[in-house]
Amino acid sequence: MHIAILARLAMSGLLFALYSPLSGQTNEDVRSSQDTTSQAPAYSTWSDYGGSSDSSQYSSLAQVNRSNVRKLQVAWNYPTGDGNKYAFNPLVVGRTMYVLAHYNSIVALDATSGKELWTHPTDPKTTLITNRGINYWQSADGSDRRLLFAANNFLQEIDANTGKSILSFGENGRVDLRVGLGRDPNSLTLVQSTNPGRVFEDLLILGSATNEEYESGPGDIRAYNVLNGRLVWTFHTVPQPGEFGYDTWPKEAWKTVGGANAWSGMSLDEKRGMVFIPTASPKYNFYGANREGANLFGNCLIALNARTGNLIWYFQMVHHDIWDYDNATAPLLLTVRHDGRMVDVVAQPGKEGFVWVFNRETGEPLWPIEERSVPKSDMPGEITWPTQPFPTNPPPFARQSFTDKDLSPFLEPEERAQLLKQMKGAHNQGLFTPPGVTDTVEMPGNNGGANFQGGATDPVHGTLFVVSKDLPSMLRLELNPMELVPAGASPEEKGRATFQSNCGLCHTAERTGKPSAGPSLVDVGSRLSADQIRDAVEHGRGPMPAFPKLSGAALDSLLAYLSHPQRAPVASSKETETAPPSLPPEKLRYRSSFGFMFTKSGLPAIAPPWTTLTAYDLNQGTIKWQVPLGEVPELAAKGFKRTGSHFPKVGPVVTAGGLIFTGTRDSKVRALDSSTGKVVWEAKVGTALEGTPAVYQIEGREYIVFCAAAMATTHTHDVPGHPAMRGSIPGAYVTFALPAGFPRQ
Repeated sequence: MHIAILARLAMSGLLFALYSPLSGQTNEDVRSSQDTTSQAPAYSTWSDYGGSSDSSQYSSLAQVNRSNVRKLQVAWNYPTGDGNKYAFNPLVVGRTMYVLAHYNSIVALDATSGKELWTHPTDPKTTLITNRGINYWQSADGSDRRLLFAANNFLQEIDANTGKSILSFGENGRVDLRVGLGRDPNSLTLVQSTNPGRVFEDLLILGSATNEEYESGPGDIRAYNVLNGRLVWTFHTVPQPGEFGYDTWPKEAWKTVGGANAWSGMSLDEKRGMVFIPTASPKYNFYGANREGANLFGNCLIALNARTGNLIWYFQMVHHDIWDYDNATAPLLLTVRHDGRMVDVVAQPGKEGFVWVFNRETGEPLWPIEERSVPKSDMPGEITWPTQPFPTNPPPFARQSFTDKDLSPFLEPEERAQLLKQMKGAHNQGLFTPPGVTDTVEMPGNNGGANFQGGATDPVHGTLFVVSKDLPSMLRLELNPMELVPAGASPEEKGRATFQSNCGLCHTAERTGKPSAGPSLVDVGSRLSADQIRDAVEHGRGPMPAFPKLSGAALDSLLAYLSHPQRAPVASSKETETAPPSLPPEKLRYRSSFGFMFTKSGLPAIAPPWTTLTAYDLNQGTIKWQVPLGEVPELAAKGFKRTGSHFPKVGPVVTAGGLIFTGTRDSKVRALDSSTGKVVWEAKVGTALEGTPAVYQIEGREYIVFCAAAMATTHTHDVPGHPAMRGSIPGAYVTFALPAGFPRQ
């Protein structure tokens, strides 16, 4: 499809596609269901990530309900045994629970008592694992039971009964996920996602988590055979020659451009054999002169044949994304009554604050979607798409503008004055204001809106629930510092440019760190030896990816800068605003020095609520209710209790008992009435929470387990330099149930 044709489709509000002959579609790819709707799963177990393969985060268990939830008490807890940060969703198969603990080890527990059954250890220093969840597969007769996960870019399996590695899988028990992407595997620093993908029949369907740079790996969707690790199919999210969508990129982009990946989660319609995959932005996130065009399949919801990988339909939520507006939440499958008939739909919450709802089979929107004109970029070489899609229904769940009238009431006078001055000089034209070399307000910010695990459904009533955060960002584009190093520069000056080019995104140009991104490195030269820093850069450390390309002189200069940063002060912004005239625009490498708009206290600059839980009636396309979710302990102690928590990445679970269970970063777990949003029970646990709880039943007793092992129990702990950012945290899996003598199901 040519770009000109795409433009006409976009202007007519029809930029979605129901298969194209280029995809190899067959009549078997979609089975008609005009007379029937899909049967809802039993939802009574928790052997899938998020509870079920359709990402509903719903349980049909109802022993715990509105009338007795206040009687919940701790049944057992299991300490993680380390200071690592986890947002893990436990799996429960039969009487066994599988969790992550002990420095990224997989641990099997007795799900009724928390007694440890076995541990599969990993290297505590270097292992980056799928720390939000893992997958379970068993043969038809149940004799072969496996756990699937990825660690350090290698897909692996272990025996679910014993915890021992299955060495017949792949090569000596591992499949290298860097192989088969059309790039030098040694050049790919990050491929695996922290989300586990989905198991369908004998396939494991995986996305990836490419890094955030220009040279990112491609975001291919791939399916592997569960028994032997063989690659079965690949879907290229940056299309190659002859593939549908190829003409929405420059001709050679598929060789160099990365991203457009699926890191956040995916959902299966097992009856139809369809997998629904949300994708992220192409890379680089905030400047796209090297990728002119609409950039399919970035920022799309893609429906594929789960057995073959063939395209069925797609919809692109953001054309030529330069805002990092990933589809960061798994799509949710449910059935609603629309125009007098039952329709199987897929709903996709987004970072930009919209909920998109489509007919599951055809990709047709349930309500009109309008292509509206948006501001044009004035950056050299940047050709922004003239329009962006706006759903006319349902209404957005997040605020989509931020002005001086929206500033937090908790600001000190001096800081308020500084923010007012900054915002007065910033570009601020609302949603889809393109970033430039001067400050640009982005609202919702690129870490705002809905994020991973942030959606849940009540499939019985056609209700969708979305957790979201309002967190504005301030964007500013600067030339890659490596392009501005003068001849004869000192090792420290070269190292400063190397640092800003490779490390500044997470640690900031000033090395002060960012909440939930990277720690402060202000004094790293006195805390770590040169060999320790070199090892972390070359091999990665915890969530930090490896940078194997930084070797020799570049790495030496980086070490010199980190040891003596005073010898190379941070470059002024004026140094980075003028492009070298010898480079054509498509070769310029701008980077964003974006910052989440936190105040000195660590709280967002915008007025609360900072986190909300929104309930939608998708039969009508309306909001039923919206409430703040969580609180900030310091403010709650002063009587400000409806602020919402801050910086949440939590997932709700809905139950047939009329409840929504979730945790928040204020170290509390809660149950809300699903019909009103009112909190009906809460309990304090030892540590902040991220991720999604699990709900399960054994011998008629219902349990709810929370992973209480996230960093930062209060907002001040997110301030760079705070001791809690460096110290270890106590973590535990905390499990609740009604008293032992309570009547069972």
